[in-house]
Amino acid sequence: MLKNSKGFSSFAVNDIPKAKDFYENTLGLTVKDNPMGLIEIEISGSANILVYPKPNHTPATFTVLNFPVDNIEEIVDKLIDNGIRFEQYNDEYLKTDVKGISRANGGPNVAWFKDPSGNIFSIMELR
Repeated sequence: MLKNSKGFSSFAVNDIPKAKDFYENTLGLTVKDNPMGLIEIEISGSANILVYPKPNHTPATFTVLNFPVDNIEEIVDKLIDNGIRFEQYNDEYLKTDVKGISRANGGPNVAWFKDPSGNIFSIMELR
């Protein structure tokens, strides 16, 4: 039934102007206004991601948006320079280094951070 549908992702934030500023100026993404009072994050080679306001927003406890990168070390350093604080994990199956990069935990190198609404994003080194 949905095989030919061009699906897209969406998530909520508690403050659209603050989110737009963060996505554009901190992350360097292209964001466009949607006539319904929403914003859309333009993702290269993919459908736009719809971001909508929700005043009683509670962030998910999982990653809502992943960005594949070629060199995680370089991107982490640049994002730290832009004020991003990466999450630190020290669980039995998930550990991060001082920069917040999970290395050799059974998958790709990954680093997680939050947007101003507490949504969890990641950058993931795919090789």
